[in-house]
Amino acid sequence: NKAIVFPKPTEGAKEAILIYNIVKSLDNYLLLEIDLETGRHHQIRAQLSKNGTPIKGDLKYGSPRSNPDGGIHLHARKLEFIHPVTKENIEITAPVPQNDAIWRACEG
Repeated sequence: NKAIVFPKPTEGAKEAILIYNIVKSLDNYLLLEIDLETGRHHQIRAQLSKNGTPIKGDLKYGSPRSNPDGGIHLHARKLEFIHPVTKENIEITAPVPQNDAIWRACEG
């Protein structure tokens, strides 16, 4: 089950928009801040891979090797949304994973 990214509008394909900024550049990795305009299936993974920057550990979308735990380096640091009933702005911030040297290097 894999998403495909097309370089131009294609019949039957759904538009997928994301905006990203480089927050930090390490020797072999980039820390990106991503803002999703749409929420398509595997959107972040597929679009970053198409741009030549697959997510670390993401074998399905082009990373050269897996992570020891089998996961990928994709972390929802901050989520913000309008509550559907109360209309209150909800903001949730998660800490950076501390069990990995790359995540710790990105934090500092």
